[in-house]
Amino acid sequence: MLEENGWTFSKVDIMDEFGDAPLPIRGGLHLKEFMVGKHFFDYDSMLVLTHFKGHGMGGFGGSLKNIAIGCASAEHGKKQVHNVQPDGKWTTGANFMEHMADAGKGIVDHFGRKIAFVNVLRNMSIDCDCAGVAASTPTLPNLGIFASTDLVAIDQASIDLVYSLPDWVKHTFVKRVESREGLRQLSAMKEIGVGTGEYRIVRVLDKKPGQRPLEDGTDEA
Repeated sequence: MLEENGWTFSKVDIMDEFGDAPLPIRGGLHLKEFMVGKHFFDYDSMLVLTHFKGHGMGGFGGSLKNIAIGCASAEHGKKQVHNVQPDGKWTTGANFMEHMADAGKGIVDHFGRKIAFVNVLRNMSIDCDCAGVAASTPTLPNLGIFASTDLVAIDQASIDLVYSLPDWVKHTFVKRVESREGLRQLSAMKEIGVGTGEYRIVRVLDKKPGQRPLEDGTDEA
């Protein structure tokens, strides 16, 4: 499957290929631990590359969704983050966002200062990439790439940039986010100390040697 999709340029580690192990979560809203792939503990740093877009359950999928679901093991961890009930139903809305925030905190705390995030804001549909060819056609303009060492700040900045667009451009995306209570991802992360959500955008443009990047944002954004 990896080769069919063109992933032949680097090695791939399926972290839960040989089982999973618990990752402790300190100060979460719901979870005290969740299960990640055993290979998760083979690494002392992480670079999170995320295609920012809408999402059917999360409202939007940014860096938090990428690590909270992406690092969770298939057998147990994803059920914990989705808070799957005994009758098989998945939790949705604010409760699901809070479980993702808990998982994100466990991952961020584990790596400390050795984790960084990149959000790519292009080809943004209201649907997740996992919808494949069934995903809705992208409706937002390409807005660039964000990079940060703060999980809350990068997802907050990404949402803020989308929300700054004219209503006729953003309305379907905003409807998807708010109908799923997706903004609860951000407030929940702030409550449990994943980050503050404060940021300042530094624009990095094509420049001549020695030219300094432009700094933008009198409102700290």
